Amino acid sequence: MELITAELLLRAYGEGLFPMAPDEQSDELEWFCPQERGIIPLDKPALPRRLMRTVMAGQYRLCSDEDFDGMMQACARLTSTRTETWISGRIRQLYGELHRMGHAHSVEVRDRESGALLGGLYGVSLQGAFFGESMVSHVRDASKIALVHLIAALKQGGYRLLDTQYVTPHLASLGCVGVPFAAYRQQLDVAMQHPARWPGDISLEALKPELEGLM
Repeated sequence: MELITAELLLRAYGEGLFPMAPDEQSDELEWFCPQERGIIPLDKPALPRRLMRTVMAGQYRLCSDEDFDGMMQACARLTSTRTETWISGRIRQLYGELHRMGHAHSVEVRDRESGALLGGLYGVSLQGAFFGESMVSHVRDASKIALVHLIAALKQGGYRLLDTQYVTPHLASLGCVGVPFAAYRQQLDVAMQHPARWPGDISLEALKPELEGLM
């Protein structure tokens, strides 16, 4: 069995595969390739008006990669409503390597005064595709605000595909749709041919034109 490295992960993402650990304590990884793939169309996602008003109010500070591992830890943390996680130590190690290579990024929602992490998301960036991995909220709408800023950042950076892996009721309320794997693979192949740039600044001020275009 081939040792899973950060480089192998990137090749797998380029083919439509992604890994998860069976549980938090396991060093094993399992490969997944859903035959219905969740995506959020970047041309005109269906975002709730109330959410967009919340985003444009700018209550929180949005930033990228200030504490990538801290974002992963927040997504992995067990709670009364989340009693298990697939984000193991091995997953954190591998995606930390991807982050240092410039292929994994976090979108962090922070308190403007204290800087405390209130929620956000992280995922993998490869050519013109972004693969969302996990998201978390400690206050209302934090992960949703992070997702809206992610969409705007991807549009600014010239990305072609936002992959959510699966369609969940939460993601469906934010414009996520399911597509057959064959159609997804066509979109992925196009995205692999169009390099994109991850914006360093994902604040409201930096993304305002793209955010206004989502309303």
